[in-house]
Amino acid sequence: MKKSLFFLFLSLISLVGYGQKFGYIDSEFITSKMPEYAEAMKAMNAYSEQWVKDIQTKYQEVEDMKLEYQEEEILLTEEMKKERLKAIEQKEQEVKQLNNTIFGLNGQLFQKKKEIMRPIIDAINTSCEKVARQKKLMFIFDKASDLSMIYTDPRHDYTDYVLEELGIVEKK
Repeated sequence: MKKSLFFLFLSLISLVGYGQKFGYIDSEFITSKMPEYAEAMKAMNAYSEQWVKDIQTKYQEVEDMKLEYQEEEILLTEEMKKERLKAIEQKEQEVKQLNNTIFGLNGQLFQKKKEIMRPIIDAINTSCEKVARQKKLMFIFDKASDLSMIYTDPRHDYTDYVLEELGIVEKK
């Protein structure tokens, strides 16, 4: 019994004394070196520009409807005025809804970005996991994320290892 308590005590002491190794990466630097990221950003910009053009066209249609109404207002009956104003208001609501559907929180642009970026993020995460196992790290932080890192010792920077794991060679 005493022997088992002694070994339990020794194992607890060794666990407490075991230091956790950690490191950090700079994901912004890593993505800036990835050709896939540049292609993904081009694709995102193309989608975004097309959606902006579509919405601007719809807003222009609303403005044209308003202008046409103002030009013909004196010739219209009260009921015709109400119908036109209702049509303009309805068109405005449709455009606002479309804008929200595309650019709003969890909109099509957000979903598309998530879809396009998923393979890049997965590759970085897989590489980080491999580096963590190779270097026996318990934690890897991302310097570019919301996590505040007031000071970082360059000895703990594993960005180059992740770049190497991704097959990206830094040109010096």
